[in-house]
Amino acid sequence: MTAPILVVGGAGYIGAHMVKQLRREGFAVAVADDLSSGRREAVLGAPLHVGDIGDAAFVDRLLQEVRPAAVMHFASFIQVGESVADPAKYYRNNVAATLVLLEAMRAHGVTRFIFSSTAAIFGDPQYTPIDEAHPKAPINPYGRSKWFVEQMLEDFDRAYGLKSVCLRYFNAAGADPEGALGECHEPETHLIPLILQVASGRRPHITVYGEDYPTADGTCIRDYIHVEDLCQAHLLALRQLLAGGERARYNLGNGNGYSVREVIEAARRVTGHPIPVQVGARRAGDPPVLVADASAARRVLGWQPRHADLERILADAWAWERQHAKWSR
Repeated sequence: MTAPILVVGGAGYIGAHMVKQLRREGFAVAVADDLSSGRREAVLGAPLHVGDIGDAAFVDRLLQEVRPAAVMHFASFIQVGESVADPAKYYRNNVAATLVLLEAMRAHGVTRFIFSSTAAIFGDPQYTPIDEAHPKAPINPYGRSKWFVEQMLEDFDRAYGLKSVCLRYFNAAGADPEGALGECHEPETHLIPLILQVASGRRPHITVYGEDYPTADGTCIRDYIHVEDLCQAHLLALRQLLAGGERARYNLGNGNGYSVREVIEAARRVTGHPIPVQVGARRAGDPPVLVADASAARRVLGWQPRHADLERILADAWAWERQHAKWSR
């Protein structure tokens, strides 16, 4: 029997989509999640091991039982503002717990690792679109925690031969086109689900944080990538590692930037709802423009996003919001 892929954080938004895609591709899968933000019901058809990857005893038992061919790591805290207010929480979970996991992998001879990283490692961009060579200068503890792990992985490769691929997300969005999974963080901080919660009546309005940025309409521009396309890039990276590939780093985005106002207008078209807007003050640490240069992933992995259209991303997310808003706590 083929050794399974262990998906850490596989009950969360992206992790659960990854589990579904892996199983669709014929992989055996096991999931580990502490359910602090993930949902048991999001784990479709794979065994779930509930525990904290910062707990060395739990991780040792987990790897002994699962004996994975590779580990895919999605179990990070992701709220920028919270990371500023409580950095210890982010360094403990995103860095220290990942070190526990990596040390256990080394002890059990597991040498392949896929890491969910972020565009936040780049900080305020010096140029756009942002390629992999862009200087790394994170401006908040969340971004620093991810950059620390990327550097740890480089050291683990050189010292111990642990091969890893880090995938730096820009703005993951959308939902499973079949309607089985979607985005439901608590609290929700991402623009697209917040807009759609207004359309479904769960919020009275969407707040636009700043309309005086140096962009065409004064609002921030971001690169949105469908969660299905994101998972496809992970799958290609996994296959690369399983085939003996070396350590690699890839930026993942569509290369198209949309302003906050443009996303709201597109959501109005998709939902048929007016979506009231209020304008608030700028948030600290929001760069005017974040757009990915994902040409390396396209060239090396053969990655081709299939759901890049913004209205397609919104339509899938809207179908999820209408059908599964009851999941929201």
